[in-house]
Amino acid sequence: MTFALPTREETNQLIRLAMPIVAIQVGLMLMGVVDTMMVGRVSPVDLAAVAIGNLYFFLVAVFGMGLLMSLDPLVSQAYGAGDGEALARALQRGLVFALVMGVVASLALTPAGAVLQLFRQPPEVIPIAAEYARVAIVGVIPFYLFVVFRQTLQALGRVQAILWILIAANLANVGLNWILVYGNLGAPALGAVGSSWASSITRVAMACGLAWVAWPILRSYLRPWRPGVLARRPVGRMLKLGAPIGAQVFLEFSAFGLAGLMAGWVGTVALAGHQVALSLASFTFMLPLGVGQATAVLVGRGVGREDAPAARRFAVGGLLAGVGVMVLTAAVFLLAPRSLSRLFSADPEVVALAVVLLPIAGVFQIVDGIQVVCAAILRGIGDTRIPMLINFAGFYAVALPVGALMAFRLELGARGIWWGLAGGLGVVAVLLGGRVRHRLAGSLARVHIEDDD
Repeated sequence: MTFALPTREETNQLIRLAMPIVAIQVGLMLMGVVDTMMVGRVSPVDLAAVAIGNLYFFLVAVFGMGLLMSLDPLVSQAYGAGDGEALARALQRGLVFALVMGVVASLALTPAGAVLQLFRQPPEVIPIAAEYARVAIVGVIPFYLFVVFRQTLQALGRVQAILWILIAANLANVGLNWILVYGNLGAPALGAVGSSWASSITRVAMACGLAWVAWPILRSYLRPWRPGVLARRPVGRMLKLGAPIGAQVFLEFSAFGLAGLMAGWVGTVALAGHQVALSLASFTFMLPLGVGQATAVLVGRGVGREDAPAARRFAVGGLLAGVGVMVLTAAVFLLAPRSLSRLFSADPEVVALAVVLLPIAGVFQIVDGIQVVCAAILRGIGDTRIPMLINFAGFYAVALPVGALMAFRLELGARGIWWGLAGGLGVVAVLLGGRVRHRLAGSLARVHIEDDD
């Protein structure tokens, strides 16, 4: 079957929702970019410690974040259907999941030093990176609570509050880094560990600020506590929907994380150069990720109100927008790698390696945009298991084995790792694109998890 383009009004609706969500994604990523830029001025060892410590934090936390993204189809479809009670129960279950996953993730962050030793990271980096991860425990539960409120507000189309909170958070993060990383205003100069304290304090402030701002919007969904929120079967169904999303996000993030560990096996300079290139690629990735999140919401709403043609048109519009922005960012990476690299490090060796890696990142920017929007479309429909399997195949059967072969057997070092990632992303994009076409060609029905549905 052929798929129609969105109407002018639908295009405007997608743009109105996508632009602030993109700004939110950029704001979230900007905090990590600022951390990298400021710590990069301390030493290559501190920069590498931020890379490994932040990697360990998100490897532990990312599954829970993906699990909470089950709120995307549940809230957006309930909103589209006008089902306030289902929306309330989804939100309240999300809060319970956030608390439970926060405790689990905090326990998993504790043995960071032993884990990094197991993966043979540079000895001079391990103590700093381990302390970075332990300090991050302070912000784990606030991080998950922020995700719950954010996903819910996005599904309701109420995103301005999130944007203002993130602007304030970025300003606070810069100030806290200036104080704690460099030792200003009488504080000790903590380097990479100071950056972790800055991030943790900022996450606490973000969760509290967003909860306060969101209360008037979400109050009717937050109280009273709905009966059946913790009922076994609906909770199991929400886990069945959300766990594959968590696994999918974990597989992708862990693939890049393992690529970072392989870069650490090459050496400290390779790890630092990899972090510079990854920071830039991750920053531009926020653009199609934001477009994808908006697309998931609008597709979910279309499914909820039983308007399958509109859901299909929003899917097409989201794909076109996601690919378009990545074409532009790929061009920037290909044309100005040295200027971009110097924003993150003054070390000549680190900059030289990042200059080699950025054009490779530019190559996979386009397929990266395709795969993230396709995954979001399928999430809006409520299709989560097959995308998880596709991610596993692309990253663990292609990206990592090919990257390891090229890096160590062919002695291409970090370049080989990045070419492997590019190949894996291409496979994921093709397979997810085929899955989207198959699902959109069939019937689209709302996801039901309640016993009375």
